[in-house]
Amino acid sequence: MSLRPYFFGVYHWRERLARIVAAAALVAAAIAAFRRGGRTLRAVAVGVGAGALYRGGDATRRLLSPPPWALDRAKYDALGSLLPLAEGARVLDVGCGTGRSLVGLAPHLPDDATVVGCDVFDDRVILGNGPALARRNGAVAGVDVSPVAGDAARLPVADGAFDAVTACRVLHDVPEAHRADAAAELRRVCADDGVVGLLELPITPDGVTDHEAYWRGCLEDAGLVVDRVATVERRRRPGEPYVAIAATPR
Repeated sequence: MSLRPYFFGVYHWRERLARIVAAAALVAAAIAAFRRGGRTLRAVAVGVGAGALYRGGDATRRLLSPPPWALDRAKYDALGSLLPLAEGARVLDVGCGTGRSLVGLAPHLPDDATVVGCDVFDDRVILGNGPALARRNGAVAGVDVSPVAGDAARLPVADGAFDAVTACRVLHDVPEAHRADAAAELRRVCADDGVVGLLELPITPDGVTDHEAYWRGCLEDAGLVVDRVATVERRRRPGEPYVAIAATPR
Protein backbone atom coordinates (compact mmCIF):
# COMPACT_ATOMS: atom_id res chain seq x y z
CA MET A 1 0.00 0.00 0.00
CA SER A 2 1.28 3.47 -0.88
CA LEU A 3 2.27 5.95 1.79
CA ARG A 4 0.84 8.85 -0.21
CA PRO A 5 -1.85 10.81 1.66
CA TYR A 6 -5.46 10.62 0.62
CA PHE A 7 -7.31 13.63 -0.73
CA PHE A 8 -11.07 13.12 -0.56
CA GLY A 9 -11.98 16.64 -1.67
CA VAL A 10 -13.47 19.61 0.16
CA TYR A 11 -17.20 19.48 0.91
CA HIS A 12 -19.46 22.47 0.18
CA TRP A 13 -16.38 24.37 -0.88
CA ARG A 14 -18.08 27.13 -2.87
CA GLU A 15 -20.42 28.20 -0.09
CA ARG A 16 -17.74 28.01 2.60
CA LEU A 17 -15.07 29.76 0.58
CA ALA A 18 -17.55 32.55 -0.17
CA ARG A 19 -18.13 32.98 3.56
CA ILE A 20 -14.39 33.10 4.24
CA VAL A 21 -13.85 35.73 1.55
CA ALA A 22 -16.77 37.82 2.84
CA ALA A 23 -15.43 37.59 6.39
CA ALA A 24 -11.95 38.60 5.26
CA ALA A 25 -13.39 41.63 3.45
CA LEU A 26 -15.26 42.70 6.60
CA VAL A 27 -12.12 42.32 8.71
CA ALA A 28 -10.15 44.45 6.25
CA ALA A 29 -12.89 47.11 6.29
CA ALA A 30 -12.98 47.05 10.09
CA ILE A 31 -9.21 47.53 10.29
CA ALA A 32 -9.36 50.46 7.89
CA ALA A 33 -12.20 52.06 9.85
CA PHE A 34 -10.36 51.56 13.15
CA ARG A 35 -7.24 53.29 11.82
CA ARG A 36 -8.98 56.41 10.62
CA GLY A 37 -11.95 56.69 12.97
CA GLY A 38 -12.72 58.24 16.29
CA ARG A 39 -13.62 56.46 19.50
CA THR A 40 -17.15 55.52 18.42
CA LEU A 41 -16.13 54.31 14.97
CA ARG A 42 -13.29 52.33 16.49
CA ALA A 43 -15.67 50.61 18.90
CA VAL A 44 -17.98 49.70 16.01
CA ALA A 45 -15.00 48.50 13.96
CA VAL A 46 -13.83 46.24 16.78
CA GLY A 47 -17.30 44.69 17.07
CA VAL A 48 -17.66 44.17 13.33
CA GLY A 49 -14.13 42.79 13.02
CA ALA A 50 -14.59 40.36 15.92
CA GLY A 51 -17.85 39.07 14.46
CA ALA A 52 -16.26 38.66 11.03
CA LEU A 53 -13.29 36.79 12.50
CA TYR A 54 -15.64 34.41 14.29
CA ARG A 55 -17.70 33.75 11.16
CA GLY A 56 -14.59 33.33 9.04
CA GLY A 57 -13.05 30.93 11.54
CA ASP A 58 -16.26 28.89 11.71
CA ALA A 59 -16.42 28.72 7.90
CA THR A 60 -12.77 27.62 7.79
CA ARG A 61 -13.44 24.90 10.36
CA ARG A 62 -16.42 23.69 8.36
CA LEU A 63 -14.39 23.80 5.14
CA LEU A 64 -12.05 21.22 6.64
CA SER A 65 -14.82 19.07 8.09
CA PRO A 66 -14.55 16.24 7.33
CA PRO A 67 -10.78 16.58 6.85
CA PRO A 68 -9.98 15.96 3.16
CA TRP A 69 -7.15 13.60 4.09
CA ALA A 70 -8.80 11.63 6.94
CA LEU A 71 -10.99 8.54 7.03
CA ASP A 72 -13.38 7.64 9.84
CA ARG A 73 -12.86 3.93 9.35
CA ALA A 74 -15.24 2.60 12.02
CA LYS A 75 -18.43 3.04 10.00
CA TYR A 76 -16.94 1.37 6.92
CA ASP A 77 -15.59 -1.48 9.02
CA ALA A 78 -19.11 -1.96 10.39
CA LEU A 79 -20.48 -2.37 6.88
CA GLY A 80 -17.53 -4.37 5.57
CA SER A 81 -17.86 -6.89 8.41
CA LEU A 82 -21.41 -7.63 7.25
CA LEU A 83 -20.44 -8.42 3.66
CA PRO A 84 -19.35 -12.01 2.88
CA LEU A 85 -17.11 -11.45 -0.15
CA ALA A 86 -15.53 -14.41 -1.92
CA GLU A 87 -12.37 -14.34 -3.99
CA GLY A 88 -12.90 -12.79 -7.38
CA ALA A 89 -15.97 -10.86 -6.23
CA ARG A 90 -17.40 -8.22 -8.52
CA VAL A 91 -18.11 -5.12 -6.43
CA LEU A 92 -20.01 -1.95 -7.33
CA ASP A 93 -19.85 1.06 -5.01
CA VAL A 94 -22.71 3.44 -5.82
CA GLY A 95 -22.02 7.09 -5.04
CA CYS A 96 -18.28 6.50 -4.68
CA GLY A 97 -17.47 10.20 -5.13
CA THR A 98 -13.76 10.81 -4.61
CA GLY A 99 -13.29 7.28 -3.29
CA ARG A 100 -13.71 7.72 0.46
CA SER A 101 -16.07 4.75 0.79
CA LEU A 102 -13.89 2.58 -1.44
CA VAL A 103 -10.87 3.34 0.73
CA GLY A 104 -12.92 2.59 3.83
CA LEU A 105 -14.06 -0.77 2.46
CA ALA A 106 -10.66 -1.68 0.99
CA PRO A 107 -9.55 -3.92 3.91
CA HIS A 108 -12.69 -6.03 3.41
CA LEU A 109 -12.27 -6.55 -0.34
CA PRO A 110 -10.57 -9.64 -1.77
CA ASP A 111 -7.23 -8.90 -3.42
CA ASP A 112 -8.54 -10.03 -6.80
CA ALA A 113 -11.90 -8.22 -6.58
CA THR A 114 -13.18 -6.36 -9.62
CA VAL A 115 -14.20 -2.94 -8.27
CA VAL A 116 -16.34 -0.37 -10.05
CA GLY A 117 -17.18 3.03 -8.57
CA CYS A 118 -20.25 4.84 -9.86
CA ASP A 119 -21.04 8.50 -9.23
CA VAL A 120 -22.41 11.58 -10.96
CA PHE A 121 -19.01 13.17 -10.19
CA ASP A 122 -20.42 16.62 -9.52
CA ASP A 123 -17.63 18.90 -8.27
CA ARG A 124 -20.00 21.73 -7.35
CA VAL A 125 -20.49 20.14 -3.92
CA ILE A 126 -17.13 18.41 -3.42
CA LEU A 127 -13.99 20.06 -4.77
CA GLY A 128 -12.14 17.60 -6.97
CA ASN A 129 -15.01 15.13 -7.25
CA GLY A 130 -14.17 13.22 -10.41
CA PRO A 131 -13.15 9.81 -11.77
CA ALA A 132 -9.43 10.58 -11.60
CA LEU A 133 -9.53 11.29 -7.86
CA ALA A 134 -11.63 8.19 -7.15
CA ARG A 135 -9.13 6.08 -9.08
CA ARG A 136 -6.15 7.75 -7.36
CA ASN A 137 -7.47 7.31 -3.81
CA GLY A 138 -8.39 3.71 -4.55
CA ALA A 139 -4.86 3.07 -5.79
CA VAL A 140 -3.39 4.54 -2.58
CA ALA A 141 -5.52 2.01 -0.66
CA GLY A 142 -4.43 -0.83 -2.94
CA VAL A 143 -7.71 -1.05 -4.85
CA ASP A 144 -7.88 -0.93 -8.65
CA VAL A 145 -11.03 1.15 -9.20
CA SER A 146 -12.83 1.52 -12.52
CA PRO A 147 -14.93 4.70 -12.27
CA VAL A 148 -18.20 4.96 -14.20
CA ALA A 149 -20.36 8.07 -14.42
CA GLY A 150 -24.00 7.44 -13.63
CA ASP A 151 -27.01 8.28 -11.49
CA ALA A 152 -28.02 6.12 -8.53
CA ALA A 153 -31.61 5.97 -9.79
CA ARG A 154 -30.48 4.82 -13.27
CA LEU A 155 -27.32 2.77 -12.90
CA PRO A 156 -25.54 2.24 -16.24
CA VAL A 157 -24.81 -1.45 -15.62
CA ALA A 158 -26.49 -4.73 -16.52
CA ASP A 159 -28.91 -6.72 -14.38
CA GLY A 160 -27.21 -8.96 -11.83
CA ALA A 161 -23.73 -7.84 -12.84
CA PHE A 162 -22.23 -7.62 -9.33
CA ASP A 163 -21.74 -9.95 -6.38
CA ALA A 164 -21.80 -7.03 -3.95
CA VAL A 165 -23.38 -3.61 -4.36
CA THR A 166 -22.65 -0.95 -1.75
CA ALA A 167 -24.11 2.50 -1.20
CA CYS A 168 -22.42 4.50 1.55
CA ARG A 169 -24.14 7.70 2.72
CA VAL A 170 -25.81 8.07 -0.67
CA LEU A 171 -29.54 7.34 -0.53
CA HIS A 172 -30.31 10.21 1.85
CA ASP A 173 -29.00 12.58 -0.85
CA VAL A 174 -31.33 11.10 -3.47
CA PRO A 175 -34.57 13.13 -3.68
CA GLU A 176 -37.30 11.32 -1.80
CA ALA A 177 -39.38 10.96 -4.97
CA HIS A 178 -36.57 8.91 -6.56
CA ARG A 179 -35.29 7.06 -3.48
CA ALA A 180 -37.36 3.95 -4.19
CA ASP A 181 -35.96 3.89 -7.74
CA ALA A 182 -32.40 4.05 -6.37
CA ALA A 183 -33.06 1.19 -3.94
CA ALA A 184 -34.61 -0.85 -6.76
CA GLU A 185 -31.49 -0.24 -8.86
CA LEU A 186 -29.29 -1.63 -6.08
CA ARG A 187 -31.40 -4.79 -6.22
CA ARG A 188 -31.45 -4.94 -10.02
CA VAL A 189 -27.69 -4.88 -10.52
CA CYS A 190 -27.01 -7.33 -7.66
CA ALA A 191 -26.63 -11.01 -8.55
CA ASP A 192 -29.34 -13.30 -7.19
CA ASP A 193 -26.81 -14.85 -4.81
CA GLY A 194 -25.12 -11.52 -4.06
CA VAL A 195 -25.43 -8.93 -1.30
CA VAL A 196 -26.41 -5.28 -1.05
CA GLY A 197 -24.67 -3.23 1.62
CA LEU A 198 -26.11 0.08 2.81
CA LEU A 199 -24.42 2.59 5.12
CA GLU A 200 -26.65 5.50 6.06
CA LEU A 201 -27.01 8.51 8.30
CA PRO A 202 -30.10 9.04 10.46
CA ILE A 203 -31.44 11.45 7.83
CA THR A 204 -34.99 10.47 6.95
CA PRO A 205 -38.24 12.22 5.95
CA ASP A 206 -39.94 14.47 8.49
CA GLY A 207 -41.88 12.53 11.08
CA VAL A 208 -39.73 9.41 10.83
CA THR A 209 -38.15 8.64 14.20
CA ASP A 210 -36.99 5.05 13.71
CA HIS A 211 -34.19 5.63 11.22
CA GLU A 212 -33.03 2.02 11.17
CA ALA A 213 -36.54 0.78 10.34
CA TYR A 214 -36.84 3.37 7.58
CA TRP A 215 -33.66 2.28 5.79
CA ARG A 216 -34.51 -1.38 6.28
CA GLY A 217 -37.89 -0.68 4.74
CA CYS A 218 -36.33 0.98 1.70
CA LEU A 219 -34.36 -2.18 0.95
CA GLU A 220 -37.21 -4.55 1.73
CA ASP A 221 -39.58 -2.64 -0.54
CA ALA A 222 -37.00 -3.04 -3.31
CA GLY A 223 -37.16 -6.82 -3.07
CA LEU A 224 -34.32 -7.47 -0.63
CA VAL A 225 -34.23 -9.42 2.62
CA VAL A 226 -32.31 -7.75 5.45
CA ASP A 227 -29.91 -10.29 6.95
CA ARG A 228 -27.62 -8.30 9.21
CA VAL A 229 -27.64 -4.84 10.79
CA ALA A 230 -25.01 -2.91 12.76
CA THR A 231 -24.93 0.59 14.17
CA VAL A 232 -21.97 2.88 14.78
CA GLU A 233 -22.13 5.89 17.08
CA ARG A 234 -21.06 9.21 15.62
CA ARG A 235 -18.46 11.00 17.70
CA ARG A 236 -19.94 14.43 17.17
CA ARG A 237 -23.58 13.36 17.43
CA PRO A 238 -24.04 10.66 20.04
CA GLY A 239 -27.45 9.03 19.90
CA GLU A 240 -27.65 9.53 16.12
CA PRO A 241 -25.69 6.52 14.84
CA TYR A 242 -24.84 5.35 11.38
CA VAL A 243 -26.74 2.23 10.38
CA ALA A 244 -25.06 -0.48 8.31
CA ILE A 245 -27.29 -3.06 6.62
CA ALA A 246 -26.57 -6.17 4.58
CA ALA A 247 -29.45 -7.50 2.48
CA THR A 248 -29.84 -10.27 -0.08
CA PRO A 249 -32.21 -10.63 -3.03
CA ARG A 250 -35.42 -12.56 -2.45
